Amino acid sequence: MKNALFSRLLSGLVLGLAALAMAPAQAAPYDTLDPVQPSDTPGKVEVLEFFFYTCPHCNAIEPLVEKWRKTLPDGVVFKSVPVAFNASMRDMQRLYYTLEALDRLDLHPQVFKAIHEEHKDLTQAKEIIDWAVAQGLDRQAFTDAFNSFGVQTKISRADELTKSYHVEGTPTLAIGGRYLTSPAQTGTYQGAVDEADKLVKQLLAQ
Repeated sequence: MKNALFSRLLSGLVLGLAALAMAPAQAAPYDTLDPVQPSDTPGKVEVLEFFFYTCPHCNAIEPLVEKWRKTLPDGVVFKSVPVAFNASMRDMQRLYYTLEALDRLDLHPQVFKAIHEEHKDLTQAKEIIDWAVAQGLDRQAFTDAFNSFGVQTKISRADELTKSYHVEGTPTLAIGGRYLTSPAQTGTYQGAVDEADKLVKQLLAQ
Protein backbone atom coordinates (compact mmCIF):
# COMPACT_ATOMS: atom_id res chain seq x y z
CA MET A 1 0.00 0.00 0.00
CA LYS A 2 2.78 2.44 0.94
CA ASN A 3 4.69 1.66 -2.26
CA ALA A 4 1.58 2.25 -4.36
CA LEU A 5 0.86 5.50 -2.55
CA PHE A 6 4.44 6.66 -3.01
CA SER A 7 4.25 5.84 -6.69
CA ARG A 8 1.08 7.92 -7.14
CA LEU A 9 2.53 10.79 -5.13
CA LEU A 10 5.72 10.67 -7.15
CA SER A 11 3.75 11.02 -10.36
CA GLY A 12 2.33 14.28 -9.03
CA LEU A 13 5.75 15.44 -7.93
CA VAL A 14 7.15 14.81 -11.38
CA LEU A 15 4.63 17.28 -12.81
CA GLY A 16 6.02 19.95 -10.53
CA LEU A 17 9.63 19.09 -11.34
CA ALA A 18 8.99 18.86 -15.07
CA ALA A 19 7.84 22.45 -15.21
CA LEU A 20 11.34 23.54 -14.16
CA ALA A 21 13.30 20.92 -16.05
CA MET A 22 11.59 21.52 -19.40
CA ALA A 23 11.54 25.33 -19.39
CA PRO A 24 12.92 26.72 -22.69
CA ALA A 25 15.96 28.93 -22.27
CA GLN A 26 14.25 31.89 -23.99
CA ALA A 27 10.78 31.38 -22.48
CA ALA A 28 8.71 34.47 -21.72
CA PRO A 29 8.50 35.34 -18.02
CA TYR A 30 4.73 34.90 -18.02
CA ASP A 31 1.78 33.46 -19.96
CA THR A 32 -1.37 35.36 -20.86
CA LEU A 33 -4.68 33.66 -20.10
CA ASP A 34 -7.35 33.57 -22.78
CA PRO A 35 -10.09 33.95 -21.83
CA VAL A 36 -9.45 36.12 -18.78
CA GLN A 37 -10.64 34.32 -15.66
CA PRO A 38 -13.26 35.98 -13.42
CA SER A 39 -12.24 36.97 -9.92
CA ASP A 40 -13.86 35.65 -6.76
CA THR A 41 -13.12 39.08 -5.29
CA PRO A 42 -14.57 41.71 -7.65
CA GLY A 43 -12.88 45.08 -7.61
CA LYS A 44 -9.51 43.76 -6.49
CA VAL A 45 -6.49 42.26 -8.23
CA GLU A 46 -6.58 38.60 -7.24
CA VAL A 47 -3.31 36.69 -6.85
CA LEU A 48 -3.55 32.90 -6.69
CA GLU A 49 -0.66 30.70 -5.58
CA PHE A 50 -1.09 27.15 -6.88
CA PHE A 51 0.96 24.73 -4.79
CA PHE A 52 1.10 21.33 -3.18
CA TYR A 53 2.82 20.45 0.05
CA THR A 54 5.19 17.71 -1.14
CA CYS A 55 6.52 19.81 -4.05
CA PRO A 56 10.14 20.81 -3.24
CA HIS A 57 9.85 23.92 -5.42
CA CYS A 58 6.76 25.04 -3.50
CA ASN A 59 8.70 24.52 -0.29
CA ALA A 60 11.58 26.61 -1.63
CA ILE A 61 9.47 29.52 -2.86
CA GLU A 62 7.06 29.65 0.09
CA PRO A 63 9.16 31.96 2.34
CA LEU A 64 9.63 34.36 -0.59
CA VAL A 65 5.92 34.34 -1.39
CA GLU A 66 5.01 34.88 2.25
CA LYS A 67 7.36 37.85 2.53
CA TRP A 68 5.96 39.35 -0.67
CA ARG A 69 2.35 38.73 0.32
CA LYS A 70 2.77 40.96 3.37
CA THR A 71 3.75 43.88 1.14
CA LEU A 72 0.72 43.73 -1.16
CA PRO A 73 -1.51 46.84 -1.06
CA ASP A 74 -5.20 46.96 -0.15
CA GLY A 75 -6.25 46.65 -3.79
CA VAL A 76 -4.84 43.13 -3.97
CA VAL A 77 -6.17 39.90 -2.46
CA PHE A 78 -3.90 36.86 -2.13
CA LYS A 79 -5.14 33.27 -2.01
CA SER A 80 -3.29 29.98 -1.81
CA VAL A 81 -4.78 27.17 -3.89
CA PRO A 82 -3.65 23.62 -3.03
CA VAL A 83 -3.79 21.38 -6.08
CA ALA A 84 -4.35 17.66 -6.48
CA PHE A 85 -2.94 16.24 -9.70
CA ASN A 86 -3.96 12.77 -8.52
CA ALA A 87 -6.00 11.11 -5.76
CA SER A 88 -3.01 10.63 -3.43
CA MET A 89 -2.76 14.41 -3.02
CA ARG A 90 -6.39 14.93 -2.00
CA ASP A 91 -5.92 14.72 1.77
CA MET A 92 -3.19 17.38 1.63
CA GLN A 93 -5.67 19.72 -0.05
CA ARG A 94 -8.02 18.91 2.78
CA LEU A 95 -5.27 19.69 5.30
CA TYR A 96 -4.78 23.22 3.98
CA TYR A 97 -8.48 24.07 3.97
CA THR A 98 -8.95 22.54 7.42
CA LEU A 99 -6.27 24.81 8.82
CA GLU A 100 -7.98 27.72 7.09
CA ALA A 101 -11.38 26.73 8.52
CA LEU A 102 -9.92 26.57 12.04
CA ASP A 103 -8.12 29.91 11.59
CA ARG A 104 -4.78 28.15 12.03
CA LEU A 105 -2.95 28.99 8.82
CA ASP A 106 -0.08 29.99 11.08
CA LEU A 107 0.69 26.26 10.86
CA HIS A 108 0.90 26.36 7.05
CA PRO A 109 4.73 26.80 7.03
CA GLN A 110 5.01 24.03 9.61
CA VAL A 111 3.42 21.58 7.20
CA PHE A 112 6.22 22.25 4.71
CA LYS A 113 8.78 21.86 7.50
CA ALA A 114 7.27 18.57 8.67
CA ILE A 115 7.38 17.11 5.17
CA HIS A 116 10.64 18.49 3.79
CA GLU A 117 12.82 18.77 6.90
CA GLU A 118 11.37 16.26 9.32
CA HIS A 119 10.46 13.80 6.53
CA LYS A 120 7.00 13.08 7.90
CA ASP A 121 4.42 11.34 5.72
CA LEU A 122 1.40 13.66 5.69
CA THR A 123 -0.28 12.22 2.62
CA GLN A 124 -3.09 10.39 4.40
CA ALA A 125 -5.81 11.44 6.81
CA LYS A 126 -4.65 9.44 9.85
CA GLU A 127 -1.11 10.83 9.76
CA ILE A 128 -2.42 14.33 9.09
CA ILE A 129 -4.80 14.25 12.04
CA ASP A 130 -2.12 12.84 14.36
CA TRP A 131 0.24 15.62 13.25
CA ALA A 132 -2.41 18.28 13.85
CA VAL A 133 -3.01 16.97 17.36
CA ALA A 134 0.74 17.11 18.00
CA GLN A 135 0.57 20.81 17.09
CA GLY A 136 -1.96 21.36 19.86
CA LEU A 137 -5.18 21.16 17.85
CA ASP A 138 -8.21 19.37 19.24
CA ARG A 139 -8.58 15.99 17.55
CA GLN A 140 -12.37 16.07 17.28
CA ALA A 141 -12.54 19.67 16.08
CA PHE A 142 -9.86 19.05 13.47
CA THR A 143 -11.46 15.79 12.29
CA ASP A 144 -14.89 17.40 12.02
CA ALA A 145 -13.50 20.28 9.95
CA PHE A 146 -11.38 17.90 7.87
CA ASN A 147 -14.50 15.97 6.86
CA SER A 148 -16.82 18.97 6.61
CA PHE A 149 -18.93 20.03 3.65
CA GLY A 150 -17.32 23.47 3.77
CA VAL A 151 -13.84 22.05 3.26
CA GLN A 152 -15.07 19.77 0.48
CA THR A 153 -16.66 22.78 -1.25
CA LYS A 154 -13.33 24.62 -1.18
CA ILE A 155 -11.55 21.56 -2.58
CA SER A 156 -14.02 21.46 -5.45
CA ARG A 157 -13.37 25.14 -6.14
CA ALA A 158 -9.60 24.55 -6.04
CA ASP A 159 -10.01 21.79 -8.63
CA GLU A 160 -12.05 24.12 -10.83
CA LEU A 161 -9.41 26.85 -10.60
CA THR A 162 -6.58 24.42 -11.37
CA LYS A 163 -8.42 23.34 -14.49
CA SER A 164 -9.59 26.76 -15.69
CA TYR A 165 -6.14 28.29 -15.18
CA HIS A 166 -4.52 25.34 -17.01
CA VAL A 167 -2.08 24.71 -14.15
CA GLU A 168 0.16 21.78 -15.05
CA GLY A 169 3.06 22.34 -12.64
CA THR A 170 3.74 24.00 -9.31
CA PRO A 171 4.44 26.51 -7.98
CA THR A 172 2.42 28.75 -10.29
CA LEU A 173 1.33 32.32 -9.56
CA ALA A 174 -1.78 33.69 -11.27
CA ILE A 175 -2.30 37.44 -11.36
CA GLY A 176 -5.62 39.17 -11.95
CA GLY A 177 -7.06 36.27 -13.90
CA ARG A 178 -4.86 37.39 -16.80
CA TYR A 179 -1.32 36.16 -16.25
CA LEU A 180 0.56 33.09 -15.05
CA THR A 181 4.19 33.06 -13.97
CA SER A 182 6.44 30.50 -12.31
CA PRO A 183 10.09 29.70 -11.62
CA ALA A 184 9.93 27.54 -14.76
CA GLN A 185 9.48 30.72 -16.80
CA THR A 186 11.66 33.18 -14.91
CA GLY A 187 14.48 30.80 -14.07
CA THR A 188 14.55 31.47 -10.31
CA TYR A 189 12.18 31.46 -7.37
CA GLN A 190 12.76 35.13 -6.63
CA GLY A 191 12.34 35.90 -10.31
CA ALA A 192 8.83 34.45 -10.25
CA VAL A 193 7.88 36.56 -7.24
CA ASP A 194 9.39 39.68 -8.83
CA GLU A 195 7.52 39.05 -12.08
CA ALA A 196 4.26 38.56 -10.21
CA ASP A 197 4.86 41.81 -8.35
CA LYS A 198 5.49 43.65 -11.63
CA LEU A 199 2.27 42.26 -13.12
CA VAL A 200 0.28 43.24 -10.01
CA LYS A 201 1.55 46.81 -10.26
CA GLN A 202 0.76 46.87 -13.97
CA LEU A 203 -2.86 45.87 -13.34
CA LEU A 204 -3.25 48.32 -10.46
CA ALA A 205 -2.07 51.13 -12.71
CA GLN A 206 -4.74 50.46 -15.33
